[in-house]
Amino acid sequence: MKKALKITGITLLIIIALLIAIPFAFQGQIKDIVKRFINENLNAKVEFSDVSLSFIRSFPQAHVTVSDLVITNFEPFKDETLASAKNIAFTMSVKELFKKASEDPIVVNSINIDEALLTLKTDKFGNNNYDITKEKENQVAADSNQSFAFDIENYSINKSALTYLDEASNIMLSVTELNHEGNGIFSAETSELNTKSEANVSISMDSTNYLSNNPVKLDAVIGLDLNNNIYTFKDNKGYINDLPLEFKGSVKLVENGQEIDLTFENPESDFKNFLAVIPKEYSKNIEGVQTTGDFKVKGIIKGISSDETIPNLDISITSNNASFKYPNLPKRVSNITINTEIKNTTGITDDTYIDIKTLNFKIDDDVFKSSATLKNITKNMLVNADIDGVLNLANLTKAYPIELEKALTGILKAKLNTSFDMNAIETNAYERIKNNGSASITDFVFSSEDIVNPIHISNADMTFNPGTVSLNNFKAKTGDSDINATGTIKNLLGFLLSNNTLKGNFNVNSNLFKVSDFMTADDKVAAENKTTTQNESLKIPAFLECIINANAKTVVYDNLNLKDVTGTLFIKDQQASLENMTSSIFDGALSISGDISTKNETPTFNLKLGANDFDIAKSFKELELLQNIAPIAKLLQGKLNTTLNLSGDLDSEFSPNLSTVSGNALAELLATRIGNNQSELINKLEGALSFIDFDKLNLKDLKTNLTFANGKVSVKPFDLKYEDITIRVSGSHGFDKSLEYSAVFDIPAKYLGSEVNRLIGKINTEEAKNITIPVTANIGGTVTSPTVKTDLTSGVTNLTKQLIEIEKQKLLNQGKDKVKDMLGDLIGSNKTKTDSLQKNQNNTVKDVLDGITGNKTQTDSTKTNTTKDAVKNVLGGLLNKKKKDTVK
Repeated sequence: MKKALKITGITLLIIIALLIAIPFAFQGQIKDIVKRFINENLNAKVEFSDVSLSFIRSFPQAHVTVSDLVITNFEPFKDETLASAKNIAFTMSVKELFKKASEDPIVVNSINIDEALLTLKTDKFGNNNYDITKEKENQVAADSNQSFAFDIENYSINKSALTYLDEASNIMLSVTELNHEGNGIFSAETSELNTKSEANVSISMDSTNYLSNNPVKLDAVIGLDLNNNIYTFKDNKGYINDLPLEFKGSVKLVENGQEIDLTFENPESDFKNFLAVIPKEYSKNIEGVQTTGDFKVKGIIKGISSDETIPNLDISITSNNASFKYPNLPKRVSNITINTEIKNTTGITDDTYIDIKTLNFKIDDDVFKSSATLKNITKNMLVNADIDGVLNLANLTKAYPIELEKALTGILKAKLNTSFDMNAIETNAYERIKNNGSASITDFVFSSEDIVNPIHISNADMTFNPGTVSLNNFKAKTGDSDINATGTIKNLLGFLLSNNTLKGNFNVNSNLFKVSDFMTADDKVAAENKTTTQNESLKIPAFLECIINANAKTVVYDNLNLKDVTGTLFIKDQQASLENMTSSIFDGALSISGDISTKNETPTFNLKLGANDFDIAKSFKELELLQNIAPIAKLLQGKLNTTLNLSGDLDSEFSPNLSTVSGNALAELLATRIGNNQSELINKLEGALSFIDFDKLNLKDLKTNLTFANGKVSVKPFDLKYEDITIRVSGSHGFDKSLEYSAVFDIPAKYLGSEVNRLIGKINTEEAKNITIPVTANIGGTVTSPTVKTDLTSGVTNLTKQLIEIEKQKLLNQGKDKVKDMLGDLIGSNKTKTDSLQKNQNNTVKDVLDGITGNKTQTDSTKTNTTKDAVKNVLGGLLNKKKKDTVK
């Protein structure tokens, strides 16, 4: 016995070892078989990572697995993936592995496919990406030499997906999370196939979604008549969402397609079945919903399905006097009547139509009725619809579990008919869009995540005309702002149905319009509502194209109050253009033209502003832009005319980003003086130039040009007048308040002290009386902390040179050198004193004269007295000579 057990054990070990080892011997042969099948049958690029063989997994059959299969198309779908699969497994008899290529085909008993992705596509020229089988000259002969034959008893497809795209018909079918399995005996002439399927299905046609990721299940027993190619549905039950449907009929394979003869209906008639059709994310849990009335779906599909035809369709959806009420909601939807048919009587796809004869319901006392027909649904769909009813929008969420981010309120009333084709909507062919009727809404509250305050529309009344909608009345309020508008709207249906541009022409009036009421503010409410990031600016809607003629009594922007605002606003392609916009502000008139664009990531502006008779003190105090362009101007009293050309970027609050602003300005001051609110700059200028009273500066009719770029304002030279002193100013300042200016004061010598005047009097010529000294004041630092430096040394030197030049012209030729030497000594002896006099120019000149008249130390006195006598003698000699000459 022990010996027998030992022999048996050894035998089993040997068999197991062989079962494990033998597949390695056949590995190369299996790969050759797969490659031969691909090369002989497929016109596509096929790749796989490995082909493995096992005798253990499906013993006593062989188990072949192809891993990481990818099939890629050739032209005209070059490099597009047709199919991929993580694993494809076959089982077959072991003897099938020993067949040679010339013998009968290999028989496969089962197939299992895991994680497959299949994309079927038909382009607009009718080419199919799944036509990849090779055509052979002698198909009959070829059929007898196929590499594989199928005698399948079971198969499965797991965790897979299928997409079908038809570009010509604009049809898309998407099947995801597909799990399907079937078992039966395909080799018998007649047998049954037991199948189970589940998946999520989406179907769209011409951008209309008929199913949107709806769960579909089908348990079907299918009779197989392989001799006649007839497949009969025997015991079948499917589900669309939770709506049960039973199928009966058959499908027969014919030469040009499939001959279909099917009927289906829902076995129950409870109205709850209607709610079951609606996707669960909208209908929620319908278990506790109270319903009355019936709901029936019946359908017949009969005819040939081929490349040219579809089966005839006769599908009806009906419900009579039904109602429903969700357990946690206060309102009931009642008097529901549905009568809809989907038909095709010709077999031509384009002749399929949907006839919604009745779709009515009632909530409280509000009755809503509608009907519509949809024809030519696979191409240029034709729509004809009637709407007649009243709807309290607040009741929608009280009767149906709709999750809205903002609650709806308002009463909608509509009575209208519309007739159009989708191509007319998409191409704005208004002559083919027939609208007739009217609609109104009252007490409607609109909330948006990008505005602070809800917009309360007290009344909006529209009349629908062919091609246009007349806005007869529109009254709304948001925050403190009020709006009253009339106008016309074009392409409303295109905007609602096809994401087209909404066009319009409006006249808008307002008593008070606060810009902040329409924009996000930095407060708690705005933070909760705002969806844009802190670095993201608000955008002008891309879908909007309109002309707005505005008239507002008061517009408040930031801290500015603009009165009597009128103008035209053009909005197109995310750009707002202003034209002929005028307003009263700062006791003057403002005009604006230009544009603001939000098309790029950073908003930009390009504006021209004109100001006439602006009150300078008010405008420069309240308008930040003017403060940065001309900060010193806020010290002035009077009127201003200016024209500014500005361009640059806007920040997230639609304010100019000063570092990016460039442009130019022409400013003209009218009847202007320096105000009482003198700044540190004026105080320092008066300290350096004490003989000038800046309160008496004559600024009338002052004109200057400014240019700005890279955060800096450059001022072209301009002249000021103080009595008989001319002042030339030029330089620049930064938007960071830094100053870099020079003011050249052309100062007559008479302001430099009595001794200078006495000296000039001795010269006694017109040229001497008109002597001026240019004194430069360099202004730096910042607006709040300025610095002032004056060039007094050069001023005194220039005065001396002018005196020398005058005397040279008056001296006799023989006395010129002596006078020049004496004056040179005068200059040299007082040079050090002149250098020390920069602290105060009046004292400086006086000290120079003291040096001449002997008001210094004894040593200096001797020298300066000598100089004084020399100058006196020279001047006296000139005068005596002149007197003698006169006597002669």
